[in-house]
Amino acid sequence: MSKKSEKKIQNKKSSGITSSFPPVVAVLGHVDHGKTSLLDAIRKTNIAEREHGGITQGIGASSVEVTVEGVKKHITFIDTPGHEAFTQMRGRGTQAADMGLLVVSLVDGVMPQTKESIEILKKAQIPFLVVLTKSDSPEKQEEKAKGQLVKEGVMLEGYGGDVPVISVSSKTNTNIKELLELISLVFDMKQKPVLDNKLKGIVIESRLDERSGPRATVVIKSGVLSVRQEIECDGIKARARTIISDKGIHLDKATVGEAVEVMGFEKVPSVGGIVAAKGEGTSVAVPEEASVKPAAMPFRSGQEAMPMPEDFLNEEEVPTLSIVLCADNQGSLEAIIESLPKEVNIALKKTGDITTTDILLAKSMNAIAIGFNVRIRPEIARFAAQEKVLARNYKIIYELISEVKDVLEGKQLALVEEIFGRAKILASFPFEKTKVLGVKVLEGRVARGDKIRLIRKEEIIGESSVNSVRSGKNVVSKIEEGQEGGVILSPFLDFTIGDMLICHG
Repeated sequence: MSKKSEKKIQNKKSSGITSSFPPVVAVLGHVDHGKTSLLDAIRKTNIAEREHGGITQGIGASSVEVTVEGVKKHITFIDTPGHEAFTQMRGRGTQAADMGLLVVSLVDGVMPQTKESIEILKKAQIPFLVVLTKSDSPEKQEEKAKGQLVKEGVMLEGYGGDVPVISVSSKTNTNIKELLELISLVFDMKQKPVLDNKLKGIVIESRLDERSGPRATVVIKSGVLSVRQEIECDGIKARARTIISDKGIHLDKATVGEAVEVMGFEKVPSVGGIVAAKGEGTSVAVPEEASVKPAAMPFRSGQEAMPMPEDFLNEEEVPTLSIVLCADNQGSLEAIIESLPKEVNIALKKTGDITTTDILLAKSMNAIAIGFNVRIRPEIARFAAQEKVLARNYKIIYELISEVKDVLEGKQLALVEEIFGRAKILASFPFEKTKVLGVKVLEGRVARGDKIRLIRKEEIIGESSVNSVRSGKNVVSKIEEGQEGGVILSPFLDFTIGDMLICHG
C-alpha cells in the first residue's frame, strides 16, 4: 500500500467518516490471476477448488462481514469471470457495483482480459483500486506489473496518479486486512448518496429452475425489497415469494447494497434488467426464455449410421452448424452465444438440463445437443444414442467453443458422451493415503480407466477417473451389473455414502 493511501486511512479514522450502506464491489481481471482465491481469503471459504478448471464461470455475489477498526461492516463482492467470453457479464457486474477491484497477478502482469477490464472500469466511471496478487511468489515482478498498468492508462499512486494499489497474497493472507480497510476508505471517500427511496435493483444473473421456476440474482441499489412485495422487471411481473441470501438464508427483506436471489417471477428476467416496485418500472419487449430458429438444413430421414460432425454442416460455401444449446443460467447462455462463430445456427437456446424434447428437436433439425454446466441424465444420454443425436455436456467454456470450431473445420470429434455404467456408493474404506469407494453397480459396468461423474441428489459434485478396481482383495479390470466392489478415484473426490457414480466416455 502506498504512503498516500496509508495517510488517507489515518485521516479517515480521525475524521470519523463512515459509509451509510454496504459497498457493492466488482472484482475484475484476467483468468487465473487469483480473483476467487482472493475472495476465498476474505470469506474463509474454499470456493476456488470447486471451480471447474479453476475458472469462475458465472457471476457470484456474496456478502462478507468485516471488522475495520473495531466496527463491523458488510461488503458485497461480485466475482466476475475472467475468461474472454464473459465480457458482457463483467460489464453487468460494474453496472451493479459502486466500485471495482482490478486484480493483476504479479507473476503474469497485464494480460488481454486485464486490458478489457480496465476499459470496462473506465466506461463504468466507478472508483476502483488495483490489487496485485501472488506477492508470495518468488517469480513476482512488481515494478514490471505496475509499469504495464501505467502504460495502459491506470494512473497509480506513486506514479503520478490517484488510483490506490496494494500487493496481497491469498496463501499467506498478507495485506488482506489492509485491503478491506482500503476498500472501506475508497468507498467512504467516493460514495454517492442514495437520493431515491424507491426500489431499484439490477439483475446480474437469472435462470430457470425445473423445480422452483424462474430465479434471479438481484443487487439492490435503492429502496427495500420485501417478501410478498409485488415487483416487475422490464415488463415481467413478480411477487417476491422468496428472498435468499448468498449463504442460503431466507430473508424477510433486502436493503441497499445486498445481493439476493429472488423467486416469484412469471418468466426468467433478462440479465441487466431493472427491478422496481409494481407500476414504477419500465416496460420493454421481453425476450423469450427459449427461442427456436429455423435449422440450417432439414433432418435427413432414414439416416441409420451415427452422423459425424461434418454431417451437420450444410452444403453452402460457408459451412453452418445447427445446435440446441442448454446452459445453467442466462449469463452463461449469453456469453456462449456471443463467443460462438457466426456460422453456428442456434436452433434452440434455453436454461436448464437437456431433456427428451431437446433431443427430439435436435434430431428433427439435424442439430447437435450441447449443454454447458447442466446435466445429461443417463436415460437422456441413452435416448440420444438411440435417436442418433450427438449430445455433449461441457464444464469449461473454452473447451465448448474450441470443439464447436473444430466441428466447423470438419474435424472428427467424439462428441457423444457414452454412458458405460451407474453405481451407488455403499461404503468407504481407508487405503494408504486415499479412500476406497465401496460400490454396487446398478447398470452396465465400472472399469479401470473410465471417466466418472460424482452425483449427489442430482447435483454434479465433480469429475474424475477410475484408477483401480477391486473385487474383494483382487485387483480386476471391471465389475459388472449387480456386483459389488471397490473403486479408487484419481483425482480423489470428497464423496459420501449414497452418492452415485456415472461412468462415461
